[in-house]
Amino acid sequence: MDTSLQPTHTFFPFENAEIEQSICARFEQQVARYPNRLAVVTPGLQLTYTELNQAANRLARSILAHVGEGEEPVALLFEHGALIIAAILGILKAGKIYVSLDPAFPHARTAYMLEDSQAKLLLTNTKHFSQAQRLAQGGQHILNCDDIDASTAPGNIDRPISPETCALILYTSGSTGRPKGVLHNHRNILFETRNYTNDRRISPEDRLTLCHSCSFANSIRNMYGALLNGAALFPYDLATEGFAPLAEWMRTNRITIFHTLPTSFRSFCATVSADAAFPALRILQLGGEPINREDVKRFQRHFLPHCVLVHAMGPTETFTIRRHFITHEWRSSDSKVPVGYAVPDKEVLLLDETGREVGANQIGEIAVRSKYLALGYWRRPDLTEAAFIPDPRGGDERLYFTGDLGMMRPDGCLIHMGRKDFQVKIRGYRVEVAEIEVALLGLGSIKAAIVHAQADDAGEHRLVAYLVPAAGEAPTVSELRRALAQTLPDYMMPSAFVFLDALPVLPNGKVDRRALPAPDHSRPVLDVPHVAPGTPIESDLARIWAEVLNLEQVGIHDDFLELGGHSLLATQILTRVIERFHVELSIQALLEAPTVAQMAALIGGHQAAKADPATVARLLAEVKRLSNAVEPSPNPKAT
Repeated sequence: MDTSLQPTHTFFPFENAEIEQSICARFEQQVARYPNRLAVVTPGLQLTYTELNQAANRLARSILAHVGEGEEPVALLFEHGALIIAAILGILKAGKIYVSLDPAFPHARTAYMLEDSQAKLLLTNTKHFSQAQRLAQGGQHILNCDDIDASTAPGNIDRPISPETCALILYTSGSTGRPKGVLHNHRNILFETRNYTNDRRISPEDRLTLCHSCSFANSIRNMYGALLNGAALFPYDLATEGFAPLAEWMRTNRITIFHTLPTSFRSFCATVSADAAFPALRILQLGGEPINREDVKRFQRHFLPHCVLVHAMGPTETFTIRRHFITHEWRSSDSKVPVGYAVPDKEVLLLDETGREVGANQIGEIAVRSKYLALGYWRRPDLTEAAFIPDPRGGDERLYFTGDLGMMRPDGCLIHMGRKDFQVKIRGYRVEVAEIEVALLGLGSIKAAIVHAQADDAGEHRLVAYLVPAAGEAPTVSELRRALAQTLPDYMMPSAFVFLDALPVLPNGKVDRRALPAPDHSRPVLDVPHVAPGTPIESDLARIWAEVLNLEQVGIHDDFLELGGHSLLATQILTRVIERFHVELSIQALLEAPTVAQMAALIGGHQAAKADPATVARLLAEVKRLSNAVEPSPNPKAT
């Protein structure tokens, strides 16, 4: 751990024994210690620890009056701010499980989450009461928290809650297209807060942002990192406030710990002037997505030397499993920024397809061994059994298979290599799209990049790169291919490049791959202008190329490879050319004459001596043989 993380004020370590209680008990200890310190600060409402605790107690009593003392889910529907924090604490004090619904989500998604959670009670306020009524079609009772009687007793509720008690359900994307709920208990949240506190040395003097919706796991670290340590929590709603006022808001409120997604961070930096300074900020935390070297440069450019960048990784099912502390002196020639080193009691294993651990510098699926994993998926025992297994060594630890790929350096530093389910087969080769994305992001002309495998009409997968240009005019496809050819083999070259103003994102800020548009059939922008065919041979060849390459038109000076061609497509073109012109050509001839004009010249020179039918049959058989030989046979062990 970097010593620059040590604050000047007193830091109280979060002891391991302190996770053996409830979240409410730990919070009430902070209330007793810091009754008049600010707990939650928003433009319209500021609450001290005493005021927040009293509001939560009144809510807890109202909840118990409505649904009794059973352990069950209670849903929330609030805007981002102080009220939802009080409601969450009230639910936990009542011994219930909270399910946070984001008002900005599509109705169908929110309604599904409410129904799936089986919550009988929905907490909201006057602002969202009408929306709550539209959602509560399953007979859920709605409690308008604005109507709670102010005379309700504000004292702590004397209700014992064990650390094993379920605390929350966090809904994440499901492979079936329906969200699935991840269930955590009090102990898991306290353990995550312990690690977060001790790693960042959070003290009562700290001021933490809450930029993430409480329906996402990223909210856990900052909400409890503040309120279970006597620090102040500053919610900021990016969706409504935007990025423009964020820098001044951080300076005015003397924010010390700023946590956001890399995607949001890049947009934020675009609004920050070169001479901007954040004198109070000591930690910038980025997580939820990979970061790149340009992100590190942004950090070093816009933040003062005493600030430390923390790059962390942690799925909703495990919370944080790795973190990497980056200072202004950090330099690396690696294309990827590591997610770093181990956290206490979260062991990372890298496994091959047979379940065996791989060695250093080899890629394997990231599995996590720990006592502090999610309890499972809410009402989905099938998914739980598939993702969580008992530790084969025995004991009370379990293994969770993340679906992420990683590579471990010899010193124990983990590098995230993308999602396992984004690994695709392209013409017999296994391709990890993250590697192509890194190569694209290494080009100065590209600001953001996503590579996606799409099936064509024949069911064959092809790679499509979705790009946001860095500034000004987008590079030509010719320029991109020349640059990528320096580091990527032919089979990893995208077949199409689609330029966007911005990548589509989900409500949690991550890229929405399902919203990526299908590439059209227009001719890509190349270095050479489009020149129409001028002879019958050129017209026939341009038509053949366009049909095989699935393009609307092909110019006579367009390069076969720059149009998205590869060796399998070359055999298809060669077959049609031999059938049409009865000439003796080879794949090598196509590679040496990669434009329509050049191939037309070759064919013109052969036409005086056309091949006879027997020769044509032999050539076609040879091309068919080549089409099976130019690509490797699928090999499940290939990497």
